[in-house]
Amino acid sequence: MRTRHFWVWVCSLFVLIGCAESESMTEDMGRLTIQLTDAPFPHDMIAEANVTVFKIEARQKGENEDEGNHGEDGMMDDDSGNQSIVLMEEEITVNLLDLTNGVTENLVDTEIPAGEYDLFRVYVKGINVVLNDEEMTTYDLKVPSGEQSGIKIFVDSPLVVAGGLSADLLFDFDVSRSFVARGNIKRPESFNGFNFKPVIKVSNLTTAGTIQGLVTSLVDAESVPLKGVQISVLREGEVVTSSFSDETGGYMILGIDAGYYEVMAQLEGYISQSVEMVSVVSGNSTRVDFEMELTE
Repeated sequence: MRTRHFWVWVCSLFVLIGCAESESMTEDMGRLTIQLTDAPFPHDMIAEANVTVFKIEARQKGENEDEGNHGEDGMMDDDSGNQSIVLMEEEITVNLLDLTNGVTENLVDTEIPAGEYDLFRVYVKGINVVLNDEEMTTYDLKVPSGEQSGIKIFVDSPLVVAGGLSADLLFDFDVSRSFVARGNIKRPESFNGFNFKPVIKVSNLTTAGTIQGLVTSLVDAESVPLKGVQISVLREGEVVTSSFSDETGGYMILGIDAGYYEVMAQLEGYISQSVEMVSVVSGNSTRVDFEMELTE
């Protein structure tokens, strides 16, 4: 699912903590899955934003006597004395513009030692942006430290992987901040490509939920879907995340911490609308629909 405008990239990685038991897992091992997601990169001039992930590591909390050495079960000590485990080592190339409105890409599904994990490293390469012009102009971007030492993703409240249980993570790429245009993309004389400054948010769906809904408008007394409506989720006046409605008028925003929010719908030519005190419940979906009216 692809959306093209130029406002916000929310592009997300997904941490769900499930409670399903697995016969193959022991008390010393749990299962971890990691999915990649992204909100739209809303600009008609952008066709693709491609990233190749080739390795992901997780750091387990706890001190080790021997720093910088390989341990058991493929574990490797980092410079802090905490152990890191390789979760995956294979190349997965994704167009982040396809990962919108609840669409995710599975990156990891593996068993790992039970414990607490407070840092993930995502190793990436092959970053490029393809313009939606006749030449399909492609800009290959440099990856600062992303290929050598990985993009560091800290987890404020360490992810707890319990023996015999399952934990799922969501990594959400904020593409609007990760792909920064050099100059004005609407003015070819001043536009000079992009800089890549990766920003990734982690969501734990044990303590997070989803907001989804439908955006419509009345045309000749008939309700029709509206595409390209910017949906913003705010808390205490600050934008937490954003998305856009698709061709069906639907939208879905994943990985929102439990609590109360204001949800706003905006589209040029229509009167902006907002709903306050929207309750997001852990592990549940909250529905917020909008019926937009044309401005006079």
